[in-house]
Amino acid sequence: MIKRIVLNETSYFGENAIEALKEEIPKRGFKKAFVVTTKSLLNYGITKKVLDVLDSINIPYDIFIDFKPNPTVRNVQNGVDAFKSSGADFIMPVGGGSAIDVAKGIGIVSNNMEHYDVVSLSGEAKTKNKSVPIVALPTTAGTGAEVTINYVITNENNQTKMVCVDTNDIPTLAIVDSSLMKSMPFNLAAQTGMDALTHAIEGYITKNSWEMTDMMHLKAIKLIFENLEDAVISKNDKAIENIGLAQYIAGMGFSNVGLGIVHSMAHQLGAVYDIPHGLANAVLLPYVMGFNAKECYVKFAEIADELGLPTDDLNYEEISDLLISYLRGLEITLSIPQKLRDIGVKEEDLMILSQKAINDPCTAGNPIDVTVDDIYNIFKEAY
Repeated sequence: MIKRIVLNETSYFGENAIEALKEEIPKRGFKKAFVVTTKSLLNYGITKKVLDVLDSINIPYDIFIDFKPNPTVRNVQNGVDAFKSSGADFIMPVGGGSAIDVAKGIGIVSNNMEHYDVVSLSGEAKTKNKSVPIVALPTTAGTGAEVTINYVITNENNQTKMVCVDTNDIPTLAIVDSSLMKSMPFNLAAQTGMDALTHAIEGYITKNSWEMTDMMHLKAIKLIFENLEDAVISKNDKAIENIGLAQYIAGMGFSNVGLGIVHSMAHQLGAVYDIPHGLANAVLLPYVMGFNAKECYVKFAEIADELGLPTDDLNYEEISDLLISYLRGLEITLSIPQKLRDIGVKEEDLMILSQKAINDPCTAGNPIDVTVDDIYNIFKEAY
C-alpha cells in the first residue's frame, strides 16, 4: 500500500526562535505581513514580540483580529476581504489553533476565489492553487496547526465544524518559539496540552497509522506525559519547550493519517456550545479510549511500556485500564473536568450531537467502526 507524508518546508524551534524571521522574511522576498492574532495577545504584549521583529527589518503589516475562538465561515470571508485590501503578500498568524486555522482559510480562499463560500472547502478540498504564503507562530502548545494540512471552520448556518483537508494550506514557515507560549494561563496551557495528547493517541491508533507516524506519535505521547505537568504548573522553561516540540511532532503524524471519534465528538461541542476544542478533547478522551480498548490492546500496551508503567503480570485489559487511569490522574492534576455536564453540555442534546458526529470526517479513522448509538452511549457515559 502506498503511504504519503506531507510536511511544511521549514521550521525553527526553541526560545527566541522568532529571531529567525530576520533572515527568513527578507530571503523569501516578502514585503508586507497580514498579521492574524487576537486582542488578548495584543493586550498581553505577546504579539508585540513578533511585531517588533517586523519593525526591526522594516516590514510593514496590517493586523486582523475579527474572528472567534472557533472561527466561522464569515470570519474567513471577512479576513479574505481585509487581506485583499491590505496589499500584503504573506499571512502571519500569531496565536493558537484558531488564529492559524482562520489564517489557512484566508490564505486558501484568497488564491482560490471560487471557494469564497468557504463551505465548499469542507472535507478533502480540491483547490487548484497553493495558499498565500503563511508564516505560522503558535502561542499555544496544542494544535500542531503550523505543520498540518488541516484546518477547522465552523459553519454557523448548521452549527457544524468543517474539517478542511488540503495539502495546499500547509504553512511555508513555522516558528515554534517557547517564549511565545510562557504566558499561557493555567487552564489554556492544560487544555491545549491535552489537545496535543489527544492528537498523539488518536493518531497512534487510527486505522491509517503506520511505522513512520507511529514513531512520531509515540514520541509525542512520551514527551507530553513527561512534561505537561511541569509546563502547566511549574512553568518550567524546558518543559514548555518540550511540549511545544511534542505538539509539533504529533501534528506531523496525525496530519497524514487522521484522527478518530474523540475529535468527531469534540467538534460538535465546539460548534454547538463554543466549548474550547482542547477542553472538549480532554473530557472525552478517557471515555473513547475505554470504548476503543478492545481493538487497541497491543498499542495501549506499547504506550504503557513507553511510559514505564508497572505492567508486569497484567493482561491486556488490565494494562488498558491502568493507562486510562494514569491519563485521568494527569487530567485531575491539571484540573480538567471529568464530565460533560461540568462544561455546560445539555443531556437533551446528546442524540443530536451524536448524529452530527457520525458524519464528521474524523469518524472514519476510528479503530472501531461506530454507529450513532455507539457515539450516543459514549456521550452518555461521559455526561
